[in-house]
Amino acid sequence: MKRLIGSGLFVCLGLLWLAPTQAADKGFETALASADRPAEDKARDAARKPVETVEFLGIESGMTVIDVLAGGGWFTEVLSGAVGPNGKVISQAGPRMLQMQGGAVAEAAKKRAERLGNVEVSFENVDALGLNATAEAAVTAMNLHDVYNFGGEEAALNFMKGVFAALKPGGVFGVIDHVGIAGQNNNELHRIEPAIAKRLLEAAGFTIEAQSDLLANPEDDHTLGIRDASLERRSDQFLIRARKPAGG
Repeated sequence: MKRLIGSGLFVCLGLLWLAPTQAADKGFETALASADRPAEDKARDAARKPVETVEFLGIESGMTVIDVLAGGGWFTEVLSGAVGPNGKVISQAGPRMLQMQGGAVAEAAKKRAERLGNVEVSFENVDALGLNATAEAAVTAMNLHDVYNFGGEEAALNFMKGVFAALKPGGVFGVIDHVGIAGQNNNELHRIEPAIAKRLLEAAGFTIEAQSDLLANPEDDHTLGIRDASLERRSDQFLIRARKPAGG
């Protein structure tokens, strides 16, 4: 079975593509539309497709989920609504967040967590969270390319292993990033080849279940930096659902 992903064809590794049947919290879409949610976050929903992405990953009401390298917190808020008041989101910002803009970014993350009520912010690295196989899902969006391009293979593999260790057996890991292609300077363009992401996931112990073209943009020819104005923040992106084996 083949699906068009970015500039090429993705073969589904002999697996039947089926979206998980778990359901996000009944208040999810209400949370996305909340007047308290920043307008700039809402403006990104059309391109980032939060409802469909959560459905594809199987994020369920009541889960404990990690937003890995949470950045500005768009996904933190999405996951907060998806897991609902009986769930929990660990917004893993990382230690660098404490220095960004003189600490203002960290303070904004804390205020968001206070407003949402089911979010805990951590400024530790993912391998220092101490979750020890207790989280049921994790998501990282537009981060792996930097970890790999600037830290190298070992740093990226250790990053993956940190997420693996935090997840329960059977836990899901969603990876979203800007599609890069071989032969381009993906370091400079802030992109990564999907094949590299899959290789790292498998090396860390994950099983790749499916890849979706939900966030694909065929107008992106992969030669521009992801911040190029002509892309309008809509680079071609891959979305992978991987899982920690039940016996892992």
